[in-house]
Amino acid sequence: MTAGHHALSSSRLCLRRWREADRDAFAALNADARVMEFFPALLTRAQSDAMIDHIEGHFGEHDFGFWAVEVPSVAPFIGFVGLFTKRFPAHFTPCVEVGWRLAFAYWGKGYATEAARLALAHGFGPLGLSDVVSYTTVTNRRSRAVMERLGMRRDPADDFDHPELADGHPLRPHVLYRLDANSFSASGAQRRNMR
Repeated sequence: MTAGHHALSSSRLCLRRWREADRDAFAALNADARVMEFFPALLTRAQSDAMIDHIEGHFGEHDFGFWAVEVPSVAPFIGFVGLFTKRFPAHFTPCVEVGWRLAFAYWGKGYATEAARLALAHGFGPLGLSDVVSYTTVTNRRSRAVMERLGMRRDPADDFDHPELADGHPLRPHVLYRLDANSFSASGAQRRNMR
């Protein structure tokens, strides 16, 4: 893992590459039933470490991924936010997803939305992406609220059953939200004008 290039920052947050020191906190986050409520299962330490390795591999292949999120002077690691390619069989894949997973102690502070805006600005700017999606299980109101704050839009016709979950699994029905570069640019201009 590297702490090198690809850091993004705002006045409150730093999105950076992963460090070995992040592994313990990430494992604790992935073992928290509150954080993992809308995932099929808690992750073991081995699964959590493997996820970091997969994320770092994605950075190596695509030059972007899920960044580790740091709140300078508050916490060295609170979770991840970023962009990731998805290829599971669905009507909207292959695609780039914007996603997040933060430790429970840092919910309700606007960190997920702020960090996701940084990731999206990088995606639609330097990376030149034309559109990005986000998705979650139907009942995950908190993540859906973040998607809506980001200016993402849902068309019920896009909703899908996640193919990696078994038929009848309560988390299988998913909602899909979309955002394109022009809409993101317009929403940024609107936020600046409201200041």
